[in-house]
Amino acid sequence: MKFIYHKAFAILPFTVLLFLLVSNSNCGVYRFSEAGSIPDTIKTVKISFIENRAQYVNPQFSPRLTDKLRQKVVGQTKLTQVNNDNADWVITGFVSEYSFSTSAISGQQAANNRLTVTIHIVKTDNKENDTKEYDVSRSFEFKGNRTFQQAEADLGDEMIRTLTDEIFNRLFSDW
Repeated sequence: MKFIYHKAFAILPFTVLLFLLVSNSNCGVYRFSEAGSIPDTIKTVKISFIENRAQYVNPQFSPRLTDKLRQKVVGQTKLTQVNNDNADWVITGFVSEYSFSTSAISGQQAANNRLTVTIHIVKTDNKENDTKEYDVSRSFEFKGNRTFQQAEADLGDEMIRTLTDEIFNRLFSDW
């Protein structure tokens, strides 16, 4: 019997290796790994209310963002939330920008608009007597035929989730 070598057989080992690597990796939901990000000496955190100091104030935004950030920190770290300023870390912040702008025009009308939100976050480390400040900003696009109130209602959950994730990553991944 004569063996016939085919080009498909040449890539077979690489295909099998790739399949094994992909099937053994941890695909799925990203889970925050706190190893190395939070020193062992840090046990408590206080997350103060995130005020809205922007020119335009959505009265529901700050309470929702603060609550979601508290839930994420308690749920995904070893830290215990406390309500006093003696916490190992004190996290404060404010909404510095909450603005609307036109991002695309078609036929002399706004085709798309943009809602931009910027949050200024301060992390005070009482153990190390150190303070770090971060600005987290994100823009959200919406159709030009939507009012600002409609856009806020449509984008509300996405805005809170996205900004919470970005704040969390800045605080605990330090990037």
